[in-house]
Amino acid sequence: MQDHSNAYNNADSFAMIFDEAWKKHNFNKENVLSNEQKIDKILQDNKEHPFIKHSPAQAKSVAKFRLRLLQLE
Repeated sequence: MQDHSNAYNNADSFAMIFDEAWKKHNFNKENVLSNEQKIDKILQDNKEHPFIKHSPAQAKSVAKFRLRLLQLE
Protein backbone atom coordinates (compact mmCIF):
# COMPACT_ATOMS: atom_id res chain seq x y z
CA MET A 1 0.00 0.00 0.00
CA GLN A 2 1.24 3.42 -0.89
CA ASP A 3 0.99 6.69 0.95
CA HIS A 4 -1.95 8.46 -0.66
CA SER A 5 -1.55 11.80 1.09
CA ASN A 6 -0.66 13.47 -2.23
CA ALA A 7 -3.22 11.52 -4.26
CA TYR A 8 -6.09 13.16 -6.08
CA ASN A 9 -9.58 12.03 -6.95
CA ASN A 10 -8.91 11.65 -10.66
CA ALA A 11 -7.96 8.98 -13.16
CA ASP A 12 -4.44 10.34 -13.76
CA SER A 13 -3.52 10.12 -10.10
CA PHE A 14 -4.94 6.61 -9.94
CA ALA A 15 -3.16 5.53 -13.14
CA MET A 16 0.17 6.51 -11.66
CA ILE A 17 -0.26 4.35 -8.57
CA PHE A 18 -1.81 1.51 -10.56
CA ASP A 19 1.08 1.32 -13.03
CA GLU A 20 3.63 1.32 -10.23
CA ALA A 21 1.73 -1.28 -8.20
CA TRP A 22 1.29 -3.55 -11.23
CA LYS A 23 5.02 -3.48 -11.94
CA LYS A 24 6.00 -3.95 -8.27
CA HIS A 25 3.66 -6.87 -7.64
CA ASN A 26 5.33 -10.20 -8.05
CA PHE A 27 2.49 -11.79 -9.99
CA ASN A 28 4.85 -14.36 -11.50
CA LYS A 29 4.44 -16.43 -8.34
CA GLU A 30 0.69 -16.03 -8.65
CA ASN A 31 0.15 -16.98 -12.29
CA VAL A 32 -3.03 -18.75 -11.25
CA LEU A 33 -4.68 -15.33 -10.83
CA SER A 34 -6.53 -13.83 -13.75
CA ASN A 35 -5.88 -10.21 -14.71
CA GLU A 36 -9.25 -9.39 -13.17
CA GLN A 37 -8.12 -10.89 -9.85
CA LYS A 38 -4.80 -9.06 -10.05
CA ILE A 39 -6.62 -5.77 -10.62
CA ASP A 40 -8.91 -6.50 -7.68
CA LYS A 41 -5.88 -7.16 -5.48
CA ILE A 42 -4.26 -3.86 -6.42
CA LEU A 43 -7.54 -2.01 -5.88
CA GLN A 44 -7.90 -3.63 -2.46
CA ASP A 45 -4.30 -2.86 -1.52
CA ASN A 46 -4.84 0.80 -2.45
CA LYS A 47 -8.44 1.20 -1.31
CA GLU A 48 -7.64 4.49 0.46
CA HIS A 49 -6.80 6.23 -2.82
CA PRO A 50 -9.47 8.93 -3.36
CA PHE A 51 -10.34 7.78 -6.90
CA ILE A 52 -10.86 4.17 -5.77
CA LYS A 53 -12.94 5.31 -2.79
CA HIS A 54 -15.21 7.58 -4.81
CA SER A 55 -15.35 5.78 -8.17
CA PRO A 56 -14.51 2.08 -7.72
CA ALA A 57 -16.13 0.94 -10.97
CA GLN A 58 -14.40 3.66 -12.94
CA ALA A 59 -11.07 2.80 -11.25
CA LYS A 60 -11.47 -0.79 -12.41
CA SER A 61 -12.19 0.40 -15.95
CA VAL A 62 -9.12 2.64 -15.91
CA ALA A 63 -7.02 -0.29 -14.67
CA LYS A 64 -8.19 -2.48 -17.55
CA PHE A 65 -7.50 0.34 -19.99
CA ARG A 66 -3.98 0.78 -18.59
CA LEU A 67 -3.24 -2.92 -19.11
CA ARG A 68 -4.32 -2.71 -22.75
CA LEU A 69 -2.61 0.64 -23.35
CA LEU A 70 0.73 -0.45 -21.91
CA GLN A 71 0.41 -4.02 -23.15
CA LEU A 72 0.89 -5.36 -19.61
CA GLU A 73 -1.63 -8.15 -20.02
